[in-house]
Formats: sequence, C-alpha cells, structure tokens
Amino acid sequence: MTKRIIQFGTSRFLQAHADLFIHEARLSGQDIGPITIVKTTKGAERSGRVSAFDSGEGFPVIIRGLDGDKILDHKIFVKSVDHGLVADDDWLAVVRLFSDEAEIVISNVGESGYAIPVADEIALPKWGQVPAGYPAKLLSLLVSRFKANARPMLILPCELVSENGKLLRGLLEQLSNQWHLDEAFKTWLATKIIICDTLVDRIVSEAIDPIGAVAEPYALWAIKRVPNFDFPFSHPAVVLTDDLTPFVRLKLHILNLGHSFLAEIWQSENRPSKETVREIVSVDDIMAQLMALYSEEVIPGFTYFDMGEQATDYVAKTMRRFQNPFLNHQLSDIAQNHRLKIQRRAADFITWVEQRNPCAKFTLLQKLLDRSQLQ
Repeated sequence: MTKRIIQFGTSRFLQAHADLFIHEARLSGQDIGPITIVKTTKGAERSGRVSAFDSGEGFPVIIRGLDGDKILDHKIFVKSVDHGLVADDDWLAVVRLFSDEAEIVISNVGESGYAIPVADEIALPKWGQVPAGYPAKLLSLLVSRFKANARPMLILPCELVSENGKLLRGLLEQLSNQWHLDEAFKTWLATKIIICDTLVDRIVSEAIDPIGAVAEPYALWAIKRVPNFDFPFSHPAVVLTDDLTPFVRLKLHILNLGHSFLAEIWQSENRPSKETVREIVSVDDIMAQLMALYSEEVIPGFTYFDMGEQATDYVAKTMRRFQNPFLNHQLSDIAQNHRLKIQRRAADFITWVEQRNPCAKFTLLQKLLDRSQLQ
C-alpha cells in the first residue's frame, strides 16, 4: 500500500511547497505519496486546475532567485500528484479514498477556511451530503474512516494560523460534541489521529496556467514533533522541532507583516494595479517606512522574548527576499483577505508583546491597524 496523501486546496503555494518536496522525496526512493488534490470550495473557479491535476501528467515549478551569491533559475517537473477531485461533485470518491487509501492529509484552505458555517453545526450530514466548510468536511470524512477501518492518520495543516494543528483539533472536537458523536469515535480522534502544528515559508509569486508555479529558492516546512511518532519522509526543507514559536513569530510578524504593511500602502495610495513587492520597496520613502516599522517596533518587540538577534537576521533575509529581481509578487495577491491578515499579523503581535511589556509603544502598528479598518 502506498502512503496516499489527500491534499485539500489547489493553491499554487502547495504546488511549489509540499507537492514539490514530496516529489523530490519520491525521487530519492522514499515511500511517500502519491497525492490526490481536492478542491473544497464551491464554484467553477480553479476547476481547470483540478482537470489538469487529474491528468496525472505533472506540472512545472520554476525556482528563481539568489541563493547566497548563486543565481538560480531552473524548472522542476513535479509528478507527485496523480489525481484531482472536486468535493461538491466527487464527494463519494473523496469519501472512499479518505476511508480506504489515504494515510496523510495536507491542507491549505486559506486563513478564513477554518470558519464553521451555521449549517455545519447541527448534525453529522447524511450519507452523500457534502458539508459546507472545511472542518465539517474533514470531520465527516474521519467518521467514515472510523466506521470503515479506524486506521490512524496524520494531518498536516498548512494554513498560516498560529498553532494551526491545535486549532483544527479543537474545531473537530467542538463539532464532535455538537453532532453528538459517540465516545468511541472521540477516543479514536484523540488518540489515533495525529494533527501537527506546522509553519510554511516560501514566496510563491506566480501561477503557471493551468497548474504550476514560480517560487523563490528559500523554503521551509517546520513541523512540531509528536512524541513516539516517526515522520513519514525527510527533505532538506522539512524541519522537525519541539518548539515552533520562533519560526511562527518571525515569519508572521516580519515577512507576512511586511507584506501586509506594503499592501496597505498600495491600497491606500491607489498605486498601480499590477505593482509588485520588488517595485514598491524600490521607492525610497516606502522602503524607509517599512524599515522604520521593523527597527522601531518589530525588532524591539522581539527583544522582550530574547529574540532580538534572530529578528534582526530575519529582517535582513526578508529584505533580500522582497528585492528578489526574478520574482513578480503582485501586491493584489497579498491584499486578499487584508483585514483578517492585518489582525493576525499586527494586532496579534501587539497582544503578544504586551504580555511581556504592557507599556510597549506601537505607534506605527496602531496606525496600520486604524488605516486598514477604513478600507
């Protein structure tokens, strides 16, 4: 039996991240995959991607940028994905695959994808009925797996949410109670379903039609270790750690916060619709504003957690990534779900730092929060 993976979400990010890593692990002889990708959202958007995934022919990932002093510009043809499904159209196929073949789940359903619609709160859906939201879809599939064979499963959420595994487990447990599922299932969910906290980090700037992506050389998939569990594959970009906090905080409050800070300027000043990160940071005044945010409020905030040196180093790396001459990372992409992103990247940083220093001042971050609420 192969270590079949079900991936919820068709994003170009996962194509150039987890899908690529698993492809390379398979090439090295490791027994991992293949991957079935499931589109979880309604509507025809991205249906072309699903059809292309279903061909099993693979897709290109182009890595472009500077790796130290070395210029990288090469194409990898990723062949870890062999199947594509649409949840609303192919639900029974998804149920069968999830129950009988899958060993691992990967997801990237967006920062708003953990919302539970009211319709999902009532009861376990009838056989063949597709739940509206991702948490309910996942729980319904887990119930089917439990009834079929009760085999263990590993779940690796890749959404950019702090403690994403812990949060997802909490949502599954909440729905289990609301659906009045029996104690045997709840025990199995608690003891046999491993859900790891993870952190993903790679700038994937462009999609290739219908599938494929352009990405920077830098890549990280940090995964919190689970006691007495051996991770199913290895890859240079996959890091197992006992503490995700440094990885999460640095990425969320430097790289991602910087992106959202630039997106806020882009929106509020009605700058060119196709402007990229590289182009906006080439504007001296905007670059000065971003560096002031980092030097006056972000790095000082990290010093309260003895992470000032790490933060300074990560800011330097982030600026090199923003200035990558080979990527066209459009601010219109970054500005999607802007208010929610600002809340998690700016407001959560203030709350985190104030735990250590209630008197810390955040003039620039507060201005960012105030401006975003006016959009």
